[in-house]
Amino acid sequence: MKGKISDVVLVVDDSPESLGMLNVALNTQGYTALVALNGLQALAIIEKVEPDVILLDAVMPEMDGFETCRRLKALLPNTPIIFMTGLTDIEDVVKGFEAGGIDYVTKPISPDEVIARIKTHVQTAKQALSAQDALDHAGKNVFCVSNKGLLSWATPYVHEFIDQISNSDQIPWATLAPILEKWLSSDHQKNLVIKNFSEAVTIFYERQQEDMHLLSIVRTKQEKSPLDLQQALPVTKRESEVLYWVSYGKTSWEISQILTMSPRTVNKHLEQIYKKLGVENRTSAAAISIRILDVE
Repeated sequence: MKGKISDVVLVVDDSPESLGMLNVALNTQGYTALVALNGLQALAIIEKVEPDVILLDAVMPEMDGFETCRRLKALLPNTPIIFMTGLTDIEDVVKGFEAGGIDYVTKPISPDEVIARIKTHVQTAKQALSAQDALDHAGKNVFCVSNKGLLSWATPYVHEFIDQISNSDQIPWATLAPILEKWLSSDHQKNLVIKNFSEAVTIFYERQQEDMHLLSIVRTKQEKSPLDLQQALPVTKRESEVLYWVSYGKTSWEISQILTMSPRTVNKHLEQIYKKLGVENRTSAAAISIRILDVE
């Protein structure tokens, strides 16, 4: 079982000069500094101790910082990773974020800047984990977004739910962001129904904290129609319409008024429905259709 020490910073760098400077700066600020000279050492260390934040050099021999980051995030998905890089190419910065990095500082390293970034990310990570753990424990289907609709965090249930309904959409949260932003900037006291995925979902506004919004998500109950009966049962379009209203307890006379046909014609349709469904009366036919329509 992994040990856990408060405010541990894992520094992964193949430069002795950088390691020495950061070690002194971190110890002075009260952090416990762990040192790894390469990615494999870093992976070995986290098997024993779970750090609060990781400082990771982007350019290292054998396993570079980007691959190291991907492997670390697979094991420590909630631990913030800050890249240390001398690279100025924006593509390399983006590559770091894509690998799972949350921030970056440029070399030569400024100890004060590094400490400031560490404090911010450690505090944010702990607050997010505390809130998320509490919500997960309560089984809440909640998530948090910014004013722009961008995801800040979500419970595992919500992530799994979105993955299930997003189908071929590889970036479902990016799809949701502009929709949420528009809703948040208008009347967000009204529930938001989203139909962009394989099934409709309803978003509920819970509360606001500073510029972040706590929302919850549930499946939208879809109103069934006679078409659902026609697709599920061996009945015609007109028979499905009659059966639909039987499910809601309507009499033959009431159905005749709704569908503009005579009560006699309604009863003829019902006779055909009984034969096709293999039942003997209205109650049995209604029981079959109610299961399909999920009538409450």
